[in-house]
Amino acid sequence: MARLVRRSLALLLVALAAPAPAAAAYPERPVTLICPFPAGGAMDIVARHLVEAMKPHFPRPITVVNRPGAAGTIGTAEVVQARPDGYTIGISALAVLTVQPHRTDLPYRGPDTYEPIVKLVNLPIVFAVRADSPARTMREFLDMARTAPGKLRVGSPGIGTILHLNLEALKLEARVDLTHVPFAGGAESVPALLGGHIDGLNAHPSEILPHVQAGKARVLAVYQEQRNPLFPDAPTFRELGYDITLGVYYLLIAPRGTPAPILAVLHDAARRALDEPSFVTMARTRGYVIDYKGPEALRQELWDSYRKNEALLRKLGLARP
Repeated sequence: MARLVRRSLALLLVALAAPAPAAAAYPERPVTLICPFPAGGAMDIVARHLVEAMKPHFPRPITVVNRPGAAGTIGTAEVVQARPDGYTIGISALAVLTVQPHRTDLPYRGPDTYEPIVKLVNLPIVFAVRADSPARTMREFLDMARTAPGKLRVGSPGIGTILHLNLEALKLEARVDLTHVPFAGGAESVPALLGGHIDGLNAHPSEILPHVQAGKARVLAVYQEQRNPLFPDAPTFRELGYDITLGVYYLLIAPRGTPAPILAVLHDAARRALDEPSFVTMARTRGYVIDYKGPEALRQELWDSYRKNEALLRKLGLARP
């Protein structure tokens, strides 16, 4: 009996000492990157160039899937509700995450309801018109609006986007009545401008630049602290007397509860992609500003914007009760 007990104990010790089967290394299969705006828009351009630049640093394919609608909240909601296993992640924008939760009931709210992975790029915002617009300057456009209240239509990528908030701030500061026309994204609003369906447009440089270069559109002013080198003749709104400089940035997010080692793999691959020559060249020529931030600094920046934007929305009367 004693010998049997000793033998059983020995077998148990051997079993306990044996290494556990190794966990499967992430990623084992392709990853889906959800873009909550239409193909061809500013965010889609960044997403597709990013996944291409990540190829040398990520061992599996990453597929961009567009889920546009409701100012970016449909696609972002799909991301935050996905299984937290690293196989569904998203690219999103400042307003989608820090403005829209104050306007409507969503499956996400503050930055503690999802996982920020990495900040990617900043995007300036410009005010553009068709090349044949009778307004040759921003002052002339505002004067036209004053003589015909509510008649001039200005597009944006959706209600509650930063581009929309800039328009509402302009209406308040300049004391003009402009009719806001929301679209699902820049890929829809730019054709509407060129087709004469709207009179003006808040857009990102990457969306309007090809049409400016083709002589079909003109940028009248920029919502920046300094003039944009892509449109050197366009004054800032500050130069015109209106202190409006809200900008946009894009970031990667994952569902809340995604394991830290998986987030680290995604972060490191995206961080390296931002330094790839192809991505750097794309950003420079299309007007994006690469602005890397890691998850902790990014989460704090999101919290700051989340609180400030709630106050701004209440001032503009756009926050839900």
